[in-house]
Amino acid sequence: MYVGALTLDLLLGEVRSLKEKRSVVRPVIAEVQRRFPAIAVAETGYLDRYRRSEIGVAVVSATAGNCREVLDSCERLVAARPEIELLSARQRLFNEED
Repeated sequence: MYVGALTLDLLLGEVRSLKEKRSVVRPVIAEVQRRFPAIAVAETGYLDRYRRSEIGVAVVSATAGNCREVLDSCERLVAARPEIELLSARQRLFNEED
């Protein structure tokens, strides 16, 4: 069994309030969850900053390759959104021995 974790650091476009931030981040999270229903995804950082957000993604799989494939697909999906800029993406993979 493998557990994959992905952390995405995002810079949001023309956002001037936390309410506007939610209107940008929620659809991103919803789209990732809709495309990959077996994963967990949530906003995990920069909760009090207008133009920054951190999104965390977790997946459990029988193979390391599948974990990486799903996390790479999630990263590409978020990076393709025109209203946000992906500043960094970190992937971590854990197995039963970690």
